[in-house]
Amino acid sequence: MKNAVYHLPGLFEFYDLYAAFLPLFRAHREYFYDWCTIGSIYGAPADCLWGGGRVGYGDNDPREVLALMKEYGISARLTFSNSLLCPEHLSDAKCNALCRLFSESGYPGNGVIVHSELLLRYLMENYPGLYFVSSTTKVLTDFSDLQKELEREEFRYVVPDFRLNHAFDRLALLPQQLKDKTEFLCNECCWFSCRDRKECYEAVSRKNLGEDAPEHHCHAPDSAEGYRFSKAMANPGFISVRDIQERYLSMGFSNFKIEGRSLGSALVLEFLLYYLTKPEYQLNVREAIYLDNMLDLF
Repeated sequence: MKNAVYHLPGLFEFYDLYAAFLPLFRAHREYFYDWCTIGSIYGAPADCLWGGGRVGYGDNDPREVLALMKEYGISARLTFSNSLLCPEHLSDAKCNALCRLFSESGYPGNGVIVHSELLLRYLMENYPGLYFVSSTTKVLTDFSDLQKELEREEFRYVVPDFRLNHAFDRLALLPQQLKDKTEFLCNECCWFSCRDRKECYEAVSRKNLGEDAPEHHCHAPDSAEGYRFSKAMANPGFISVRDIQERYLSMGFSNFKIEGRSLGSALVLEFLLYYLTKPEYQLNVREAIYLDNMLDLF
């Protein structure tokens, strides 16, 4: 049976949290499930024109970020999933510099989460050292569309819309090479019946482009509450630790994405505790992180 590979949020946004967590993950591996590992950490610094999904933040030196990832053998992913890019945006100096740096860093290899076909073609031509992940911001809710996306050779991984997470009858029929490319979004809190998800992502894309556009207002029930992990756990698309152990791994799936770039580091720590940490050691991990005086968890 395969091990679970987690793809975690906040490469730039939660650098300080990972600088404290990753040494603990290595030094006290007995605290953590032996059937899982960390495959990548994704995110984007502030003011990235190509950014999407969420508005990135964080001002750590990208070289410092890459050095941390390299030390622990973890792939770094740039979240450049803006869906509204035009040819004139491709020359952006900051985003090109980041791609150049990430493509030249060597082992373990770094990637870009991408939505725009225009950007994908540009990156493939100019930064062949990167691998590419098809973003969940495409909102592929039809299974046949997902399968076509999985069959594309350009992508190493594809993140389905969370509403396909439990389409087990169709998922089970995928050939193993496509199962290996499927990266499930585990902890989405968005309303399962939402019809405005694509428009929500487009609003973020406009914001990253600096356009003066009206705010997108979510019409989901209880949207004013914001993200709640307890609410995510009640979502019909939620993937639990037990689901991963007892169903997905046995079906041949191994890649699981945790969302949370726009959330606080205290909540991201709760994700790390829930998905990676054995229950009897969660207090040990929580204390070690909370007692790190360099961290502002709230």
